[in-house]
Amino acid sequence: MAEKGTVLGAAVVSKCVAQLGRFGTGLHHPYYHLAMPGRKLGDVSILCNYVHLQKLELPNNRITDLSCVSHMPFLVILDVSYNEISEFFGFEPPKNLKEVNFSHNYLTQMKDMSAYEALVHLDLDHNQLEQIHGLDKCCKLAHLSVAHNKITNISGLDHVPLAHLNLRGNLLTSTEGLENLWRLQVLDLCLNQISSLVGLSNLHLLGSINLEKNQVSDLEECKYIHNLLLLRDLNLFGNPVQKEPEYRLSVVFLLQHLTILDQERVTVEEKVFSINKFDPPMEVVAARDHMTQLMYHLMQPQLLYDTTLPSNDAPYPMLVLTGPQGCGKRQMAYRLCEEFDKYFAYGISHTTRVPYKDEVNGRDYHFVSKEDFQFLEEKGVFVETITHGGHRYGLSRGAIEDVAREGLGCCVQMELEGILSLKKTIFEPCFILIAPTLPDNYRAVLRYRNRYMDAQIDEIVPRIEVYTDFNRRRPGFFNNVIRCDYWDKAYQVLQRVVRNYLLLDNDEECEGEQRMSDSAVLSPPAAVLDPPDPLYRNYSNKSPQRLSPPKNPTELLSICKREQPVREAVIGRCPEVYSWLIRSSDDSRGHSPDPIKGCPSREPLGRPGSGVKPVLPPIPPGRRTPRSNSPGRSPRRSRSQAGMPG
Repeated sequence: MAEKGTVLGAAVVSKCVAQLGRFGTGLHHPYYHLAMPGRKLGDVSILCNYVHLQKLELPNNRITDLSCVSHMPFLVILDVSYNEISEFFGFEPPKNLKEVNFSHNYLTQMKDMSAYEALVHLDLDHNQLEQIHGLDKCCKLAHLSVAHNKITNISGLDHVPLAHLNLRGNLLTSTEGLENLWRLQVLDLCLNQISSLVGLSNLHLLGSINLEKNQVSDLEECKYIHNLLLLRDLNLFGNPVQKEPEYRLSVVFLLQHLTILDQERVTVEEKVFSINKFDPPMEVVAARDHMTQLMYHLMQPQLLYDTTLPSNDAPYPMLVLTGPQGCGKRQMAYRLCEEFDKYFAYGISHTTRVPYKDEVNGRDYHFVSKEDFQFLEEKGVFVETITHGGHRYGLSRGAIEDVAREGLGCCVQMELEGILSLKKTIFEPCFILIAPTLPDNYRAVLRYRNRYMDAQIDEIVPRIEVYTDFNRRRPGFFNNVIRCDYWDKAYQVLQRVVRNYLLLDNDEECEGEQRMSDSAVLSPPAAVLDPPDPLYRNYSNKSPQRLSPPKNPTELLSICKREQPVREAVIGRCPEVYSWLIRSSDDSRGHSPDPIKGCPSREPLGRPGSGVKPVLPPIPPGRRTPRSNSPGRSPRRSRSQAGMPG
């Protein structure tokens, strides 16, 4: 026990010192460690004689004066927590002092610490400090704890190399003042009154932030820590923001790199669910759209039209042009339908946006209100719908049927989201991407159209990257990709691609034009994804084709020979076969079929391995039926009972 309970004596010290070692020449044997916790010491001046101490621990005493430390030049660790010290570092600085614990004392003001260059760890918890200053020259200070003081703002920490900072239990209202703590890794700000995280946006090494029981009330504050990619642990427990609907999913979505939120582990399922809810990938949106339209469609009485009914050999021919807004895909679709009017007609979509000054209702779009669009969607009239630019767009079955009744293929244009939805239907179109590659030129084209404000153009131009990245990640998704920096040149390439696809040129011309188009086509025509290839067909015929054995060269040659007359008949090169197809189609309408020739409804136009390029075939004239608005005529149906899905 200390003499009189307050003054430390040599006898007590001799019992408490430890860690005997050598010093100087090796003939001296001093003790390096002194620990005397909880002895109610008030006077420790006798320690001035213990100049070789390296570690001094005097917690839970009544010490008020530490001048004895000035005589300990080798001191490295000092713990004087739970004492009655009121003077901040009231001793001469030991040269190697690295760790100091002044917690639970009566310190009211900090002073200049430039002499303590070796200081690494400083604990000032539970004092009465109102401001942090004097640490500018502490070039090695990595851990600072100033919890449960009276600090109202963060200052005096610029360029201090802190890795751990504890400011819990103070009177802080914002995080301003932390902008220059670039090495900070762990930050504790709980039990304050912080409502804004504006000062944390540049702390890219932060891995843990504790904001428990503060005043953060807006999810928008997460934008300041959104780019902190090393942030793994965030605690917002006890903040008003937790009352926001779907708070946890929202934070997980905004901060996808988190692994712990509010002291609970963030699961992979939560991350995936949050993305699918707030910013779903285009594939997820397309799948939801397809399920929605299919559900609405099945709720209506079903009538199957054989004009667009798929067969086992070839789908109904459709041509789809896609590309970013304002790239000219709609004008190209119009011109294609005019030039190839024996093969294609334009399919008119519905939209909720208002028409531009040069657009005509019923020619460019069917312009409808949001309520009418919703009503049509619930009636199941759409094949696919998308939301783009805040407006709804949809391609109806009626638009396709109107074209198919004339025996023509349907040509449409749509955004990428619509293509992903259309891919899931029974239709298997030829997809051609019209892709601008020069942003400045594309921006000039948008300005020339005089339809968009500068802010709208700034939102439209980045869509180029969306299309190019998608094409790069999904090779073969598009049958052709054509540069569209200059409209006339792009259309010439598109024209050659379509003519080549329809086999409207002889072989020599096709080869020459294909060589010409190679310089403008970004990807080869459908070498990976061949629409007539049954391996890429939808629904139930995929599995049998995958399970069927591969064909040998002799079988493939035989198939090619059988397909060639059909191709020539479709494009009018062989009138005899063409007339036979018409008779076969007439027989399928109710006449007696030829017992020898049969009456196929549609011949195969391309099989895998046949060596023939894929074709977009027009429906033979024998299968054409008048439009529904013709007097006395109605669309031909293969079935008329309700309840059959289309």
